[in-house]
Amino acid sequence: MALPLRRVDHVRWELPVDYKRGMRVPGLIFADSYVLETIEEEKAYEQVANVAFLPGIQRYSFAMPDIHWGYGFPIGGVAAFDVDEGVVSPGGVGYDISCGVRLMALSLTEEEVRKHLDKLAARLFSAVPSGVGSSGALELSFKELDEVLEEGAKWAVRRGFGTREDLKYIEEGGSLRGADPDKVSRTAKERGREQMGTLGSGNHFLEIQAVEEVYDEAIASRVGLGLGRVAVMVHCGSRGLGHQVCDDYIKVMMRAMRKYGISVPDRQLCCAPVRSDEGRDYLSAMRAAANFALANRQVIGHWVRRALEEVLGQSVEIRLVYDVSHNMAHVERHELDGVWKELCVHRKGATRALPPGHEGLPQEYREIGQPVIIPGSMGTPSYLLVGTKGAAETFYSTCHGSGRVMSRKQAVSSTRNKDVIEELGKKGVKVMVKSRETLHEEVPEAYKDIDRVVEVVQKAGISRKLVKLRPICVIKG
Repeated sequence: MALPLRRVDHVRWELPVDYKRGMRVPGLIFADSYVLETIEEEKAYEQVANVAFLPGIQRYSFAMPDIHWGYGFPIGGVAAFDVDEGVVSPGGVGYDISCGVRLMALSLTEEEVRKHLDKLAARLFSAVPSGVGSSGALELSFKELDEVLEEGAKWAVRRGFGTREDLKYIEEGGSLRGADPDKVSRTAKERGREQMGTLGSGNHFLEIQAVEEVYDEAIASRVGLGLGRVAVMVHCGSRGLGHQVCDDYIKVMMRAMRKYGISVPDRQLCCAPVRSDEGRDYLSAMRAAANFALANRQVIGHWVRRALEEVLGQSVEIRLVYDVSHNMAHVERHELDGVWKELCVHRKGATRALPPGHEGLPQEYREIGQPVIIPGSMGTPSYLLVGTKGAAETFYSTCHGSGRVMSRKQAVSSTRNKDVIEELGKKGVKVMVKSRETLHEEVPEAYKDIDRVVEVVQKAGISRKLVKLRPICVIKG
């Protein structure tokens, strides 16, 4: 069956506003021929169309090239809503609130690190708890947890996990204003109380990576990355606490839709007006969960730094490049048709890509734009890009990864007879994992080709490639 898309240019495809009666805006999908094949098979464009029904949506219902089926919104979906007339939807953020990526640059080369790789992998594996339901070395009282939910990474730094310098290189300075611990349920707090400093499972990981290609040497050197240099990437989120916040507010939004007379084509798009009590409460709880995630990555980053220094020596320089989320709804100001408007921008499996000169950037990055971290799947490359002025088209958003092409069940079934650790070892990648099941769920072939996905956003001009990173050690739950 032919896709119901109209070609705009070589990487933009429009889903017409008349595709489904009730769409308020068209859909716009960023894709090449390869990505289109994966879209056709899964029909994730149906979710792009459904999002376009929501009140107050502006410009387009966007989908990035890592698009795949999600809860209500597609993963890789971006949608902005007028704060006075529009809605906020938990499905547009996702269950793992503020799932994101942290990138740390080392002053060593791959050759220098490989000499210590076995010892380093073992030390990192023991330093950072991982796996389903993993508990961390930190068990917080409810009072301490409320402080985390209010302060984010600032709490972690105050407790001695990292330095104040780190906060400059974390999105929003490491702490989201407007977070309210009182809007987070006791159940959510119970789930998060023992999970601070844990990696979790699934597609979350800790990787040691080597810079394989550099596309702009001048900017790469400014963030501490050169050809052959080593970096550490951490990918994780708000753990059970964030999951519970999403679950709690989906129930709230189901009731709110009846109260406000909102109709949606899919109940998973449940929502409430941004300015309503329910909308405000969700945003306050979401920000609190995001602060938990920011603190979590800060604590993990501290433990990673300490492990690296123990194995590689105190003289190694370890610099935080950036830490950014890819499951969030931010209230932001954007220009539409010459008028500045306050919008609630949902990015689900999509990340900010702020341009040079943006006030939301630390002074050190004002000239070059925001570092955009696009993690690969296990055993495949990751990328560091920078934001561009062209990303104004997408409310300064870009893709967040490569995007699945197989469900976890399909991946396990198709690779059951493979020795994944041995195959990755032949490629020079050392793997340490808590669950063999996770290895098969997250095999590289379960995901799109990240090189193709990143090339789409580069050609679209919504972010620009800086360096390509190849994994040399992968640690998973």
